[in-house]
Amino acid sequence: MIIQFTSGARYVARGFGLISQSGVRRYVIIPLLINTALFGAAVWYGANQFEAFLDWLLPAWLGWARWILWPLFAVTALLIVFYTFTLIANLIGAPFNGLLAERLEARMSGRPLLQSQGAAYLIRSSVTAILNELRKLGYLLIRTIPLLILFLIPGLNVLAPFAWLAFSAWMLALEYVDAPMGNHDLTFHDGRRLLSENRSLALGFGGAVLLMTSIPVLNFFAMPVGVAGATAMWVERLRASAVRSAQP
Repeated sequence: MIIQFTSGARYVARGFGLISQSGVRRYVIIPLLINTALFGAAVWYGANQFEAFLDWLLPAWLGWARWILWPLFAVTALLIVFYTFTLIANLIGAPFNGLLAERLEARMSGRPLLQSQGAAYLIRSSVTAILNELRKLGYLLIRTIPLLILFLIPGLNVLAPFAWLAFSAWMLALEYVDAPMGNHDLTFHDGRRLLSENRSLALGFGGAVLLMTSIPVLNFFAMPVGVAGATAMWVERLRASAVRSAQP
């Protein structure tokens, strides 16, 4: 169990090396630039609005208070950027995740995913991705409510933070392994079943991604690193199990 857990965590470290390879970097840089531009525009707009708010709020004789309020605004803006960047990045970068996983799998396995060619496949994979996202959302909502209630139960609430961390790690593993599995038309249900058979591996991987998302600056790269690490885990540890399960 411990060996499987640490093996899963190591796939996240492996992801850093994978996203730096030539021919792969553009799938990382493009969504990163889009996110940086969006957050830069949001901070610029927020700064202008904050300046106008100070003009309205402070009389001339309180002009010195700007030297106190502007640093508070800067710190708040940085915290918002650091801790919402990963969420927004997942939404904007979703179209690139399948491409990143496909390119990495083709490189690691030595053969292209020929089934990914053609408009019919693109339409089918898009529908599968949308359905998987809806299933993940429903799965998350159904299980979040009992976890939140657990925080309110005296005695059991001491276990609630640990249960929440474990569930967050599990959801992150499901989120990122969906990219390589989606390229093979596997559903969210297939991913849950496959990761349930390798639970310690999945929790180790998801736990390492969760730690990464909590570290400023590193969380900017959590999505591509997570997709890359999940793809390596799929190729080396999960794909064979999926093939065996598909056999009659």
